Amino acid sequence: MGVSGSGKTTVGRCLADALDWHFVEGDDWHPSSNVAKMSRGIPLTDHDRWPWLLRLRDHMRERLLQQQSAIVTCSTLKQSYREVLRLDANEPIQFVYLKGNAATLRMRLQQRHNHFMKADLLDSQLATLEEPADAIVIDIDIATTPAQVVTHVISQLNFAHRAEIHP
Repeated sequence: MGVSGSGKTTVGRCLADALDWHFVEGDDWHPSSNVAKMSRGIPLTDHDRWPWLLRLRDHMRERLLQQQSAIVTCSTLKQSYREVLRLDANEPIQFVYLKGNAATLRMRLQQRHNHFMKADLLDSQLATLEEPADAIVIDIDIATTPAQVVTHVISQLNFAHRAEIHP
């Protein structure tokens, strides 16, 4: 989780590969109306985000029911959004928060091409962000490569079968 430009997709794909888990790109679950809105530089509202979060939650539930582990990238900027994704406190969901300063995030967004999320929406995301109290926090301004982030995340996860994980 994290704002746009924090590296969710890159790190998520690398982590899914390292764990041999399914990868789910949360942005792919946005309705076209949300993508169109963000493409025009208009920030999403809670009203815009709820259907997206519910669709993503349903997909996550389906994976859990099938006993399939997955890495899911999703901004989940507010605690209430994270609660939607984890409706039941017993669900085995661990949030990883990719945290960065505004200058780093803005630079990354400006270097990105062919993505609907534009750098001018960063301020609205940062204003909406409620930092999680129950996540593994990775400072992207300190972590230097996706591989290092993945290694750190895996070391923080509580796996009963940790010896079987080789990043």
